[in-house]
Amino acid sequence: MHAADAALLTVEEMARADRAAAARGVPTLALMEAAGHAVALAVRRRFRRRPVLVACGPGNNGGDGFVAARRLAARGWPVTVALLGDADRLTGDARAMFERWRGPVVPLHAALLESAPLVIDALFGAGLSRDLEGPARDVVEAVNARGLDCVAVDVPSGVDGNTGQVRGAAPRCRLTVTFFRRKPGHVLYPGRGLCGEQVVADIGIPDAVLGEEVTPSVFLNGPSLWTLPTPRPEDHKYRRGHAVVVGGGHMTGAGRLAARGARRIGAGMLTVACPDVARPVYQMDAPGNIVTAVEGAADLAEMLRDERYNAVLLGSGGGRGALLGSMVLAALETGRAVVLDADALTGFADDPAALFDGITGPTVLTPHAGEFARLFPDLEGDRLMKARAAAQRSGAVVVLKGPDTVIAAPDGRVAINAVAPPTLATAGTGDVLAGMVLGLLAQGMAAFEAAAAAVWVHGAAAATHGPGLIAEDVPEAIPVVLRALAGHTED
Repeated sequence: MHAADAALLTVEEMARADRAAAARGVPTLALMEAAGHAVALAVRRRFRRRPVLVACGPGNNGGDGFVAARRLAARGWPVTVALLGDADRLTGDARAMFERWRGPVVPLHAALLESAPLVIDALFGAGLSRDLEGPARDVVEAVNARGLDCVAVDVPSGVDGNTGQVRGAAPRCRLTVTFFRRKPGHVLYPGRGLCGEQVVADIGIPDAVLGEEVTPSVFLNGPSLWTLPTPRPEDHKYRRGHAVVVGGGHMTGAGRLAARGARRIGAGMLTVACPDVARPVYQMDAPGNIVTAVEGAADLAEMLRDERYNAVLLGSGGGRGALLGSMVLAALETGRAVVLDADALTGFADDPAALFDGITGPTVLTPHAGEFARLFPDLEGDRLMKARAAAQRSGAVVVLKGPDTVIAAPDGRVAINAVAPPTLATAGTGDVLAGMVLGLLAQGMAAFEAAAAAVWVHGAAAATHGPGLIAEDVPEAIPVVLRALAGHTED
């Protein structure tokens, strides 16, 4: 997959792509015919022949539905077409496709579902600007109540294509067929959970419109967006970076997990900087770690005068309060790559500007939703919007963790991760992730790419392990993922 294929287009960008295709000589009617054909083909490939209700809306989404109905009927499928609203009000391409449908069209109402085990939802596309209501909502709620097989055209009706949020109601679909490129709402929850299997159909929009008429800034996270460091034959441990984990004196597990993640992802050397009282714990944990005593900001600053320490992680069990805050500012002052997690973030909840003003070099913040809210309490909107605003405000790459982790850069680029099994919801996996970001930064990756790559490999490692996952398992599965990536770059 190339980076352009990973682009997630907003509703506005997709409309611009449609217009650009028309300007390049691809008729909009041809695009609609291809879209409806793609829906019908996907249905035929996944379901046995059965009665199907095609629920058509008053716009272009409904036009796609008329095409799908015609194509399925031509193959002998028993098709009922129901229209939301008055046929006399149909215009443009949707009107043309309505007229090409030779069968009856009945008013949309929920009672039609009694004889329709399969429903094609062609009511509203990704650009719906208001909550579902009336017969459309009745039908959607009845589909869910009956547990019917449902196929969405573009997105399940009621799902906001830009945010994944549900406007009032939306059907839970077995399959969603979208066109040219996915939208953010396909990969952000709750929309992602309603789409079922997703098919992206080629309907004739030239790929060249990306980068010329449309410049996407949101992408589906995957190997097409980044390249992992590969050791060269002439490399040695010093060339692969020397990472530092600032570990705590009491909660030592977090720092130890982070250290394991950093080393497994490829950091050449790793030092745990911790209070002297905790040195034996870290020393016994892994013989490959270097352990040194650091009691506060002055000790850390003195240690970091050695420029071979090129990336630092704070917050993985490193304590809390003024002591940790002063160490964070000391690390940031060096201009080296810094990863901040957990208490290294929330310790600045009363004065976030002090943290942001201290950022001088490549910095990655890795909050979960609660930590994010404490550091950015005034930001509103969907997860993508909030993460992007937080990155621009802070000057750091922000990794807003969750089942649909959002990675946002200060320059506006965003990657949304879709590889995150629910087994990751266990203590310590976030510490492993922070360490993985650290390890990639130590090897010289840029902050946005390092964060995006770490998130993807982290999720892939968890998926590779499968059920029964605990945090300690994630680093041990990383080599399996790295071997697979070395063989190919598909996501």
